[in-house]
Amino acid sequence: MRARHAVVALAAVAVLAGCAADRTDTADPATEPVATATAEPASPTEESPTAKPPTTEDGTLLVADFGGDTVTFVDPERGAFDRVEVGTAPYGLAVGADGRAWVATAEGVAVVDTKTRTRTARIPYRTATGPVTTGEYRGGGMGIALAPDGRHVYVGVNVPGANGVLEVIDTGTRAVTGTAPVGRRPFDVDVSRDGGEAYATGHDSFDVTAVRTDTLRTRRMEVAPYGTEGGLGSWLKPHYAAVRPEDGKLLLPFEGERLAVLDPRTGKVTVERMTANTHQHGAALTPDGTLLVVGTGPIASDDEDASLTVRAPDGTERVVPLDGPHEDVAVSADRRTAYVTGGFTRDGYWNGITVVDLAGGTAPVRLAAGDRPLGIAVL
Repeated sequence: MRARHAVVALAAVAVLAGCAADRTDTADPATEPVATATAEPASPTEESPTAKPPTTEDGTLLVADFGGDTVTFVDPERGAFDRVEVGTAPYGLAVGADGRAWVATAEGVAVVDTKTRTRTARIPYRTATGPVTTGEYRGGGMGIALAPDGRHVYVGVNVPGANGVLEVIDTGTRAVTGTAPVGRRPFDVDVSRDGGEAYATGHDSFDVTAVRTDTLRTRRMEVAPYGTEGGLGSWLKPHYAAVRPEDGKLLLPFEGERLAVLDPRTGKVTVERMTANTHQHGAALTPDGTLLVVGTGPIASDDEDASLTVRAPDGTERVVPLDGPHEDVAVSADRRTAYVTGGFTRDGYWNGITVVDLAGGTAPVRLAAGDRPLGIAVL
């Protein structure tokens, strides 16, 4: 593997930009399950508009506007057509079979009825995260996921300068029912297929924390295929993961060069080769096992530009060039189209989505939408 990674970590320490982190250390804010924080209702203007909008069509895109305080509804052909206020700097989102979207913001988890396009609640965090702010290092929710049965939401809460916390929300009562300690800056949260474990990817701690959803007991598993040299200043850290349905293993892409395959039963990591040669963030799996990975663009002089990697189950890859930085990805119900957000956690973002034909028949198309859109879901 190329030697440039030995110097990238050192350079990142000096600049502390992008995915590098601040260097303040404090004690872990939570070690035991704790009980309830209840939802605050939405304001009347958000929950009860004078005229209800028409029902949202299937296939509509929903993006979290990290640069503002809204989620934006997007027609995949015509662009944005509505938005709903959810809270400061929304990051990740998850949508249930009932049409409710759960949005991780700096202020709490917002609940949005995607059919009527109204916010029905915002659930405050149980964890103290400091003043409500914006930007890459802001406190509050980051990765978020729903249990397979839809009864609980798991949100990774960033605590600036300290380890993160996984908060558990009961979707029926809309209250926080417990917390568990996880790694630093939990970029992503995933859930096992049987719902028995939630996985928080700790960007700044080079790890994935497995949390038993019944007891909230935790296990830390290091995921560092380049090692941990450089610490908080290193670029070579985990960002997003995807759970492989057939065996429950987590797939974590690194730098368009290495795919870390984590077995959560044993904590063992194996590494497979990737080919995009660019810094990578968002990841998603299609039902047939195709892995999509967002290449954000270069962090070193010999990196390639932004791209979307389409990786078949047998490991063969097709790399689709993208114009400018991107962050996360979702796939249409018919599996023919990928939607890649242009928000990006670092500078260089743009306000839109790139539409990618996964069959390769047409070139990617840029669609203006949102305000620094990060998280994305197909309704």
